[in-house]
Amino acid sequence: MGIGFGGFLDGIVLHQILQWHHMLTSEGCCPSSTVLGLEDNTLADGFFHVATWIAVFAGTITALSAWQRGELAPPWRSHFGGLFLGFGLFNLVEGVIDHHILGLHHVRDDLGAPLGWDLGFLAIGGVLFIAVGAALIRSGRREVAHRNSRASAPSPRLT
Repeated sequence: MGIGFGGFLDGIVLHQILQWHHMLTSEGCCPSSTVLGLEDNTLADGFFHVATWIAVFAGTITALSAWQRGELAPPWRSHFGGLFLGFGLFNLVEGVIDHHILGLHHVRDDLGAPLGWDLGFLAIGGVLFIAVGAALIRSGRREVAHRNSRASAPSPRLT
């Protein structure tokens, strides 16, 4: 779910609200300064949103299936940790592939030298989110282990 939510946030905030970039703005074929370029970018952004929707849907089905099997929901820290981890993984992979390897777009295509924004995106939106997510997951696992150890401990006898 975190991968999908990360994609939605990227697409909605960076592509649509701030309009810093679209999927193909650095590609050369589709500048955001022309109507035809915006049409091509809007179509590519739409396919991107379909992919992020599929990721959220797959995560929802996975969570629902686990619940139906009787598996308990994780602690909130673990759940949000997974969302942060997925969001960070999305940002890291998308940033490296689209911004650096393929050069499809950059975080700020409206600037002349976007490298600093791209590196900041990888550091904050990728590495930092992954670290926060992993820490929350570890904290949630410790909470579950602590809860389980208290539940299995013999109750003290009063004499």
